[in-house]
Amino acid sequence: MTHKTKWLVFAPSGLVVIGFGACLIQWATAMKQEGKPTSQWVGAGTLALGVFNAGVSLFGRGVAESVLYQIREKDATPGEGNQQ
Repeated sequence: MTHKTKWLVFAPSGLVVIGFGACLIQWATAMKQEGKPTSQWVGAGTLALGVFNAGVSLFGRGVAESVLYQIREKDATPGEGNQQ
C-alpha cells in the first residue's frame, strides 16, 4: 500500500473514530448525571477515552503518511534537487 493510500485511509477513519469517541464521552457523562452506579459510568468513560485516543492515533498516522507521501513526491520531481 502506498503512503498516499494509507494517508487517505487513516486520516478520515481517524476523524470518524474521534467523533465516535466524543459521542461515547458524552454518553458516559450523561450516565453520571443520571446517577448511574459509579462502576458503570467510569467503565463507559474509560472505554470512551480509549476509543477517542485510538482515533487520535489513527489520525496521527494519517498525518505521518501524508508527510511521507509529500517527501516521496518531492524527491521524485525531476529537475528539482537540493539547490542552494
